[in-house]
Amino acid sequence: MSVVTVQLGQCGNQVGQELFDVICSDARDVHRKTYSTVSCERFFRETTQGDLEARAVLIDMEPKVINHSMSKAAKSGRWRYGETSHFSQKQGSGNNWANGYCVHGPRHRDAVEELMRREVEHCDMLAGFIPIMSVAGGTGSGVGTFVTQCLRDIYPSSFVLNHLTWPYGTGEVIVQNYNSVLTLAHLYQLSDAILVHENDIVHKICSQLLKIKQISFSDINRVIAHQLGGVLQPTLTPASCGAYSRHPVGIDWQVCPPPASAGRSRSLSAGSFNTSLANLLILRGKDVYSAETGGFEDSAIYTSWLPPDEALSLWKSPVPFNKYEKSATLVSNSQALLRPLDDMVRKAWNMFASRAYIHQYVKFGISEEDFLDSFTSLEQVISSYSELQ
Repeated sequence: MSVVTVQLGQCGNQVGQELFDVICSDARDVHRKTYSTVSCERFFRETTQGDLEARAVLIDMEPKVINHSMSKAAKSGRWRYGETSHFSQKQGSGNNWANGYCVHGPRHRDAVEELMRREVEHCDMLAGFIPIMSVAGGTGSGVGTFVTQCLRDIYPSSFVLNHLTWPYGTGEVIVQNYNSVLTLAHLYQLSDAILVHENDIVHKICSQLLKIKQISFSDINRVIAHQLGGVLQPTLTPASCGAYSRHPVGIDWQVCPPPASAGRSRSLSAGSFNTSLANLLILRGKDVYSAETGGFEDSAIYTSWLPPDEALSLWKSPVPFNKYEKSATLVSNSQALLRPLDDMVRKAWNMFASRAYIHQYVKFGISEEDFLDSFTSLEQVISSYSELQ
């Protein structure tokens, strides 16, 4: 089954290009034919000349980043983007979510939907979509949210997994908290699953683990791409009966609500470890079948109303990922994002209360009521996760 990746805005196109490069490098090992075949079928299609073309649609309101991504892929000599799989304009969204969502998205809807339709028609079986975007800017967040809404309308039964890059807490864009609130509130209603990478956390990985002295966005994007590849590359799952799972994004994150009798006592300020609703642990390479995973089965990690055997999924592959002898990737539906989310909503609300920059959104069609609805939605998310016990 195949996945169509939708790269949105500057961040989405840069991360997407790095991701395909990592996946192609990992898949092009002639000594592991089955693994490579499943991986290439998932993310690439083969042209009549035998070249690999990414199953991707590239969207930005400015052409520079798309042109660079396409050129960089072609120069690798290992894979490329389709010559007609991209859409760009000459004017960006000005870091304004409303401009992307209310103006650029609807204005170019037909052209973008046609690109996605053509890409889907190249798939023998469609597993779903992976929109890759930032939450801070205008095109990635605003147009990205609009495109996700289009995907949900046109392909209602397909899985949509949004990958979001969370901005630095110190700020890259003065209105990034507005853009983030609007993006997250909408995607919470539209997406089947949301994977988040925080720039601050990835920056620490580059500095403290990789010992990079002068950290660039290329370094950040490369780490994100490696971690995403660790999630999306083929694995053996309990349901795959010894064959590599051909459904890469079909993680069942649907969590049963707590019974009415379940108490709630843990608060955001409790200072304890993150309580999880669900964890996906992916092991790759040497010794995956003898690895000790008991710590992830500890009931103390999970809510009291969800048995660990239902909350933990364990995927394995004896094939090393990207030349690492062994690797582990954890995808967690937990309280981990509570503090940055709460901080972002608080900062956005303080700006909203002082009416800072509101007119820049109103003029493109986002009302104060839209802001209030988004704040309410995210406050409910924060409350629900804060009170997990």
